[in-house]
Amino acid sequence: MSTHDRLLIIDFGSQVTQLIARRLRELNVYCEIHPYQNVDDAFLTSFAPKAIIFSGGPDSVTRAGSPRPPANAFTLGVPILGICYGQQVMMQELGGLVESGHGTAEFGRAKVTESGTKLPLLDGWFTNGPEQVWMSHGDHVSRLAPGFEVYGTSPGAPFAITADVARNFFAVQFHPEVHHTPRGAQLYKNFVTLAGFTGDWSMASYREEAIAKIRAQVGDKKVICGLSGGVDSSVAAVLIHEAIGDQLTCVFVDHGLLRLNEAEEVVKMFRDTYNIPLIHADEAELFLGELDGVSDPETKRKIIGRLFIDVFQKYAGEIEGAEYLAQGTLYPDVIESVSFSGGPSVTIKSHHNVGGLPEKMGLKLVEPLRELFKDEVRALGRELGLPASFISRHPFPGPGLAIRCPGEITREKLDILRKADAVYLDQIRKHGLYDDIWQAFAAILPMRTVGVMGDGRTYDYALGLRAVTSVDGMTADYYPFTHDFLGETATRIINEVRGINRVFYDCTSKPPGTIELE
Repeated sequence: MSTHDRLLIIDFGSQVTQLIARRLRELNVYCEIHPYQNVDDAFLTSFAPKAIIFSGGPDSVTRAGSPRPPANAFTLGVPILGICYGQQVMMQELGGLVESGHGTAEFGRAKVTESGTKLPLLDGWFTNGPEQVWMSHGDHVSRLAPGFEVYGTSPGAPFAITADVARNFFAVQFHPEVHHTPRGAQLYKNFVTLAGFTGDWSMASYREEAIAKIRAQVGDKKVICGLSGGVDSSVAAVLIHEAIGDQLTCVFVDHGLLRLNEAEEVVKMFRDTYNIPLIHADEAELFLGELDGVSDPETKRKIIGRLFIDVFQKYAGEIEGAEYLAQGTLYPDVIESVSFSGGPSVTIKSHHNVGGLPEKMGLKLVEPLRELFKDEVRALGRELGLPASFISRHPFPGPGLAIRCPGEITREKLDILRKADAVYLDQIRKHGLYDDIWQAFAAILPMRTVGVMGDGRTYDYALGLRAVTSVDGMTADYYPFTHDFLGETATRIINEVRGINRVFYDCTSKPPGTIELE
């Protein structure tokens, strides 16, 4: 258990609960997320939080049996901040009233206007008039609980910001954790300052605590790490190796769906640079054979996931006494697959590396990055001394090029895609744009188009280019390349990569799209 002052986030199922934790980590505040059903009076006493945050959630407090915090939360004498559903449940539990409907739902951007006296929680707010916030609520507070006053209103939320200053209870109807609330970080900073946090948690301390947890969990047993060659699994491998040394063996599954020269680079880095025991499982023929003729994206993921397990079972047998499987699973993987920490969030899509592996492989799971976002993993990688050029690499999906090849996968299409993707990334680096972009890649589209090259007619594949900016991968905007850049890049690809005669650029943001095509 951490020795830092701790803030408890009680999760009522919001898809963005982990963003709350991320905002707090940026302030060097140690926090943990626990689903409401796991938090009872005994847990609160044991956890001894210095402050509590109630997250948002998809339910309605007007529904019988909807999620509630333990009654003891309000009698601990610590500051509490309620967000969206968290505000509503606070009001309902303390004697206020929440209602549904009546035309007061708000979804998306809204303006909150200051009302009442100055509130320390809002230091730095309303300096230039109303503040933009992000709303997502159908219910609304219609009567404040005794002791609360209103400090901000919006068109659909007459009690958008409320507080009982005497008890240090604060509640907001909007989501300050998302980037669509520009001064949300300031609100969290004010809250933890009011609660007396000193900001004594950092990635250096996370590293120390993670190593201690790994050692305590694993003991003298052996661990197999599923190494993809991406930043996530690589940081996990180096961290675990620092904790337990040669008790760790990495299994690099080469499924034939990697980028140009990537397999060779991974093997060289881990065997030569870090001297980490590594098995190179070259199973490209197996994966590509099973994927032959498959076009449905979810079926592709499931095939890759199944084969990933099969390959691990095969090579795990070569490591005598291995009892643990290590993965570089991150929070965005978890929240899109299953509810975080057992909370009531909604499933969006499956991920091949989340869930099921320990049971099917007979190995216990080690996931030291499970509660981190990508930028936090990079910070941990820097803390561990990994090369900056490697740490800054764009995210790469576990299923690899399989989901950048919509429709059926063939070796010919993969070869074309690897070469085109390499040219595209080379262009981005040459123009000094790589570090401004969260993720960039090419995708070979399931269509052929007519073209003219020299005096001849061509009938070749079309290529889609994708580049997005993001902070955490949960939302993303397309990168605004200049037309000159796009024209130059398209010309290079068509001239240098045989099999491509047309190039498109994807201008879709997330949402409504996802970052990957499949």
